[in-house]
Amino acid sequence: MKGFKHLSLLMALVLMIGAMVGCGSKDTAGTSQQEQATGNTQTDSSSPSGKNQIIEITMLNSKGEIQAQLEEAAKAFTADNPNIKLDVVVADAGQSPFEKISVMYAAGNAPALAMLDPVDIPSLADKFLDLSNEKWISDAANNSLDNVTLDGKVMAFPFAVEGAGFIYNKAILDQAGVDPTAIKTTKELEDAFNKVKAAGFEALAISPMDWSLAGHFLPISYATQSSNSADVAKFLNDLKAGSVDLKANKPFNGLMDTFDMMKQYNMYKNDPLAATYESNQQAMGSGEVGFWFMGNWTWPQIYEFAQVNEGFGFMPVPISNNPDDYGNTGIPVGVTKYIGIDKVNNSEEQQAAAKQFLEWLVYSEKGQDMIVNKANIIPAFNNITLEPQDPLAKSIKEYMTSGKMIQFMTTMPADHWAEVGASMQKYLADMIDRAALIEEIETYWKNVK
Repeated sequence: MKGFKHLSLLMALVLMIGAMVGCGSKDTAGTSQQEQATGNTQTDSSSPSGKNQIIEITMLNSKGEIQAQLEEAAKAFTADNPNIKLDVVVADAGQSPFEKISVMYAAGNAPALAMLDPVDIPSLADKFLDLSNEKWISDAANNSLDNVTLDGKVMAFPFAVEGAGFIYNKAILDQAGVDPTAIKTTKELEDAFNKVKAAGFEALAISPMDWSLAGHFLPISYATQSSNSADVAKFLNDLKAGSVDLKANKPFNGLMDTFDMMKQYNMYKNDPLAATYESNQQAMGSGEVGFWFMGNWTWPQIYEFAQVNEGFGFMPVPISNNPDDYGNTGIPVGVTKYIGIDKVNNSEEQQAAAKQFLEWLVYSEKGQDMIVNKANIIPAFNNITLEPQDPLAKSIKEYMTSGKMIQFMTTMPADHWAEVGASMQKYLADMIDRAALIEEIETYWKNVK
């Protein structure tokens, strides 16, 4: 009897250990090489039916200023979709999104979701999923899919509508007696700078980053060639062909005249390349400077220093002393970020999970709240009726409603802001004159493939 008890106990112990191993183990033998390469493994923690399957996907974020908000969104999405785990990886500061994803593709670990600039999408069309049949297509805002519709197929999701121009601190301008809505010429802008300085504040901050100078500021000279986008496209093609003489181009020289004047009032005039994005944010938010050329993406950081959700707005960059010239009353507005879904390094299950996340952003209350209220992004979807709460987004919406917009040049060559940006940095620091700057810009465009 004693031996039987020992045998029964041993058998029970073996059965119990077997059950524990069966419940706690992961079957990696069936994991595909593709899934191991991406690090996006799929774990079936229940039964062959896969009802409780955990699908891991990664998203590349090229808007570092909303990394915390996207991480929060990923957690909220997983809470609503327990079978999907989303990790958000941010692109390195100073590295273009295209460079980042190219490295990831070379390593065989491309993310399921990639947030990129519009110009990057055509280059990756053979690696991205066709999204033409997704539910959100019918709710996308007018023209928001134009830049990513290739051969009749929609290759990416429009994530953010953004704008740029002179951000102003209204509290400072009020003290200086400046009405930003009345400024429509370069001369009127200079008068405003003088009044702000006379009131005891810095007039202007110029960010010396190449992506700001050549990605956002200089392209105003391209966009103001014409209100017709086809004419703007022809102008760029003529630049490539070498048939444009920038020395005689009115919009270009008008913008550079404004820039020359701006340089004289730059709070970092004595060392213009030493300024940082972070120092500019602080100067604007803390009430040190009246104007700063930048976009609405910087609001979360301005707010950290301002701690008030009002008193900031946008003003156009004038390119002449004729208030009726095209561009003097409009700011660049457009879709600046798109999200593509990889079909090379990610399985069909991961692709489906990525689609589910995009749909969650557009149609769930949590997703819409993340886009508009948490990340302070103007959505590109008509069904999202939440109104932006931050003053910069509100200001852009006002320009959109009034139709006072110029084209946001988002489809220029991927290396434009780096190559031409280096030339603009030299010009900002007075290392080269305008003739040399023009030569470098024209040479760049002639060599664009």
